[in-house]
Amino acid sequence: MKALGSRHVGAAGALAGAMAVVVATTTGLAPSAVAADAQSQQWYLGPMQAERMWKVSTGKGIKVAVIDSGVNADTPSLKGQVLVDEVPAAVAYRATDDYTGNGTTMAELIAGTGAGGGLKGLAPGAKIVPYRIELDTLRGDAEEQRKTPNLSDAITAAADTDAQIINMSVGWEWYTGNETAAIDYAASKGKLLIAAVGNGVREEGAIGFPARNPYVLGVTSVDSSGTVSQSAAAGNHVDLAAPGEKIPAWCDANFRAYCVGDPDTRPAAALVSAAAALIWSAHPDWSVNQVTRSLIDTASRSWAKEDPSRYLGYGLVRPRKVLDNADYDPGPAAVDPLAEENGGNLLAESAKKASPAPADDAAQSATEAPAVAAPPRNHYHPLWLSLSAAAIVVGLTVSGTALARLRRTR
Repeated sequence: MKALGSRHVGAAGALAGAMAVVVATTTGLAPSAVAADAQSQQWYLGPMQAERMWKVSTGKGIKVAVIDSGVNADTPSLKGQVLVDEVPAAVAYRATDDYTGNGTTMAELIAGTGAGGGLKGLAPGAKIVPYRIELDTLRGDAEEQRKTPNLSDAITAAADTDAQIINMSVGWEWYTGNETAAIDYAASKGKLLIAAVGNGVREEGAIGFPARNPYVLGVTSVDSSGTVSQSAAAGNHVDLAAPGEKIPAWCDANFRAYCVGDPDTRPAAALVSAAAALIWSAHPDWSVNQVTRSLIDTASRSWAKEDPSRYLGYGLVRPRKVLDNADYDPGPAAVDPLAEENGGNLLAESAKKASPAPADDAAQSATEAPAVAAPPRNHYHPLWLSLSAAAIVVGLTVSGTALARLRRTR
């Protein structure tokens, strides 16, 4: 693995300062399992000054769509936090049957109440809308896989709800035009899409989808000193960083114990979603562009904002910097702060459509077509793709060339 440059580590350490954190383990449970009081293992809540932020905002009024392995709505920390009835019927199949435990962990990291010693969410006032999609870890027959929604269907469905944030702590090495169309559609609806950049590699181009897509904030992981995780993917699509090492997580789908997490960009993405929920709750009139800009502008970094890092993007997320400043200026509502990287104007247009039209322009506005006129139709199920490896290679080459973000100089 390529070693990190020291220039980024110092600024990232602003999250934890000189604080040294040791995550204790408890014997008698599964290997690496932690005590029932998982909150004591959430080392990042102190450095992020969560208690201070919660005096200003808890994320109340914000809904986060969690697209993952499903969300168990019956854990102590999630009771009353999961809006099961708001999952669109077309993608509601077994939405609360989490087959790995990951989706439930992400939901708790975002909006858990901490009841019963469970995980305390960074935005405990927010609500979760669960989506269960087909991942590689799904076990079942062909009928089970057929009934389980795919990513593009879930994104499209979530885009048509009032959930403001779509969290995707998932990733693939490939994608189809369906995912791109679904993400574009969600962007045209003003949704804030957030995804993990992936683990296990540090090579250019190793960042998976959907984090690699335009209009998606790609999130990487750091440890308690603010150092980027050695296993995190790097590249031009890293936008923000958040804590992702030694984060407690449900050990498996049995939900008997939490385990100390390996370095992982998935919980980091969940924490950025929670940070966005805190900010959006405090400023419900802001557009997706303003929430995104506030996350970027207040992130901790020692390099120029105009020259984002391939390892840490625009820096470590710090929602407190927004919440502490009653006079914070989020900039223009209808300007996408990442327009150059996204290569389009869908987010900017979504903000314009959300603004009330002047009376004189009402008739004209009624006849104007939106950026994306209708939800995209799904023509490619992941099972179809396995039928032709050659078609996948050709499709990826064309799509990757057409949709890649502008390369960063750093």
